[in-house]
Amino acid sequence: MNPLILGIDIGTSACKAALFSPDGKVVAQESAVYKVFYPQKGWAEQNPDDWWNAVCAALRAMLESSGIDSADIAGVGIDGQSWAAIPLSKDGKCLCNTPIWMDMRAESICLELKKNIGEDKIFEVCGNPLQPAYTLPKILWYKQNRREMYDKTDKILQSNSYIAYKLTGAVTQDICQAYGLHCFDMRAGKWEVALCGEMGINRGLLPEIFPCHAVVGEVTAEAAKACGLRAGTPVVAGGLDAACGALGAGVLHAGQTQEQGGQAGGMSICIDKYSSDPRLILSYHVVPGKRLLQGGSVGGGGIMRWLGEELWSDLSFRELDGEAKKAPAGSDGLVFLPYMSGERSPIWDVKAKGVYYGLDFAKTRGHMIRAGMEGAAFALRHNLEVAENAGAKAGRLRAMGGAANSRLWTQMKADITGNPIDVPSSDKATTLGAAMLAGVAVGVYRDFDEAVGKTVQVTRSHEPNESEKPVYDAGFEIYRELYLHLKDLMQRG
Repeated sequence: MNPLILGIDIGTSACKAALFSPDGKVVAQESAVYKVFYPQKGWAEQNPDDWWNAVCAALRAMLESSGIDSADIAGVGIDGQSWAAIPLSKDGKCLCNTPIWMDMRAESICLELKKNIGEDKIFEVCGNPLQPAYTLPKILWYKQNRREMYDKTDKILQSNSYIAYKLTGAVTQDICQAYGLHCFDMRAGKWEVALCGEMGINRGLLPEIFPCHAVVGEVTAEAAKACGLRAGTPVVAGGLDAACGALGAGVLHAGQTQEQGGQAGGMSICIDKYSSDPRLILSYHVVPGKRLLQGGSVGGGGIMRWLGEELWSDLSFRELDGEAKKAPAGSDGLVFLPYMSGERSPIWDVKAKGVYYGLDFAKTRGHMIRAGMEGAAFALRHNLEVAENAGAKAGRLRAMGGAANSRLWTQMKADITGNPIDVPSSDKATTLGAAMLAGVAVGVYRDFDEAVGKTVQVTRSHEPNESEKPVYDAGFEIYRELYLHLKDLMQRG
């Protein structure tokens, strides 16, 4: 029997586990949900042990329902949401909930660092803007506000590295997620010790950096008992969910671009030379020798989830999509700003607010749903235009995430951005990318080109509809102007 490879995805709303054959076909999959906690305004936390419990539940359910022998699994790859800051004690305990990528509590710490060290100096080292959503400000928040806990912390882990730790006992940091710490030298791919000192970060808190496809350990007997995997199964370091999703969508070489439609929205352009812009996000790709110039927006598939849960709980995602089809392109002038938890790139405004503009008695729920979808697409266009100004022009996009299941939404994004969009098997791109890392590591694939060639197939394509361009250009102009006019007002709240 061909060996199987396992991908585990630690998402914002759920963990997904999927087993793949070498040709990229899903042979078994399962998911398990967990909560996001909002204890204060601007805070968003999760319990890393909820992630681990969900991983164990998903793996056990998947193996039991499929009847697959865990001995057939050749390796495990893990991807995870960005910008966690998991404090791990010397005896391996998670000391508190971690702020996640939506958490903005460390805004004052960022302002202090910019003043004392200099924003330009920090950016020159790490290639990323200093913003409260990133990992480093959260560590310093612990130091200032939970000193007793901070003093007990031995290492700070990311979402994927925490699951790798629970599986293997190895304390690691993959190179792809290191960009969340502004003491990481983006050119050299290592910690910048001097800057650690200037920022007040104990270098000892930062684990050794590993390539994303490096085997960091094997499943321990204790972990095997908890999750159902075979003890001794190799586990790789893994990486950022968006980067694994890019690989799983076939984004491997310079110029290829992933369009993300999970809980968050955004895009990732593969580059082979250092190129940064303070309005965007720069990380290493999970593929050696490549980087990703990214735009990450708060408004992605989470917009539809919010509309469904809070406004139209009687409608399924498919029914929401059907309602949106009833409204015309441009939603008859209704425009939505999808800044539902502040906004990340390219505006980086923790106080940005979600806004509907243009409501009147003629507007239906179909208009509101479609405007929500269009707002997420406008955010994508905004990031792509900034990237082009920075010298990284995207061509055809590769869509991934649950939003890519909507033909309407995907066509809308093609029409609004002017970029053709190809859709591989969208729901599996992230877990497939994680599994590919394991497949390359254990020899299922010779290299990443072979991995992509054997597993990634485009299922449909969307070409921009030029007839819709004028209405969307007008809507995008209003979208941009709305924020500029409301920005000062938003700062009051």
